[in-house]
Amino acid sequence: MTVLEQRGAYRPSPPPAWQPRMDPAPLLPDAEPYRVLGTESAAKTDPGLLLRLYAQLVRGRRYNAQATALTKQGRLAVYPSSTGQEACQIGAALALEERDWLFPSYRDTLAVVARGVDPVQALTLLRGDWHNGYDPHIHRVAPLSTPLATQLPHAVGLAHAARLKGDDVVALALVGDGGTSEGDFHEALNFAAVWQAPVVFLVQNNGFAISVPLAKQTAAPSLAHKAVGYGMPGRLVDGNDAAAVHEVLTEAVRHARAGGGPTLVEAVTYRLDAHTNADDATRYRQDTEVAAWRAHDPVELLERELTERGLLDEAGIEAARQDAETMAASLREHMNRDPGLDPMDLFEHVYAETTAQLREQRALLRAELEAEREQSGGAGEEPGAQGGGAR
Repeated sequence: MTVLEQRGAYRPSPPPAWQPRMDPAPLLPDAEPYRVLGTESAAKTDPGLLLRLYAQLVRGRRYNAQATALTKQGRLAVYPSSTGQEACQIGAALALEERDWLFPSYRDTLAVVARGVDPVQALTLLRGDWHNGYDPHIHRVAPLSTPLATQLPHAVGLAHAARLKGDDVVALALVGDGGTSEGDFHEALNFAAVWQAPVVFLVQNNGFAISVPLAKQTAAPSLAHKAVGYGMPGRLVDGNDAAAVHEVLTEAVRHARAGGGPTLVEAVTYRLDAHTNADDATRYRQDTEVAAWRAHDPVELLERELTERGLLDEAGIEAARQDAETMAASLREHMNRDPGLDPMDLFEHVYAETTAQLREQRALLRAELEAEREQSGGAGEEPGAQGGGAR
């Protein structure tokens, strides 16, 4: 006897005719990435906005170069450069209102700085100093996320909570193409769509998840197509076109703020540098491929548009570069100072109230440090005397 043959067993009736819950056509992304620069749409874009984007792109390019140099000097433990992806991050930061929140990944230091975080504080985590480096609540920027895609559910939770409270807040979460293969990506998009949370997801598709090419991660026509399965719009944009990225994200933020729910935006871009300073990109990609993308450089694309339209001259270009150099010089000066580190800080801000286990561990470490000091003849400072370093 089968289960269905037992007395009182549940016997399903024939299902009703299946009908889709919504028309999927409006959710589908365009066949080609949306562009502004070099098209008729560029003339309709605010010149002031284009100049602001350009200044930030130049600063971002210099920031990447300076941070990479700091790793070679031993001043940074690691730096994931975003050279080539500057338009994605600057466009994202400038698309937000002051009250909104940014949820970055570990490669999104440019977006963090463009959002108002001090350039030195944005590198604190990558320096191995302190827990984060900046106050997320002051800047409305979540901590840089090293684990892939874990910031996405956090963004959804904040956005959903803001809506429940009646706050006019949108969350913008950044992730790489590799992060779309994580479970957190699925969970975040599913919850966001079901709750109609005011959140925007920006996938920076730079072609590789470290050394794994996109073709080995997904068989989808594009990452933007994944939006349809969750019931949200998908947009495909040229990630090296700063004006296009800003326009698409601004529309998505406006849509979310008006109660329209989430949007998934895929920005097609390229990581010109290696994954980090510890990576050898020549092992998995050809120089000819990198050269082809250098011809589509986001800084040069915008600079060409501005100069051809008479909005930028040599003096303006030099002024932007000098501003970037001033920022880089300040960054070098501050990063060349050794931070004052207090080992006891390891036990701070782990829990609101210190647990018995943490108290025990703290006492053990203090005893070990005191023993080392006594063995060295009492030289040096008392444990914890330095105080926390640059935050």
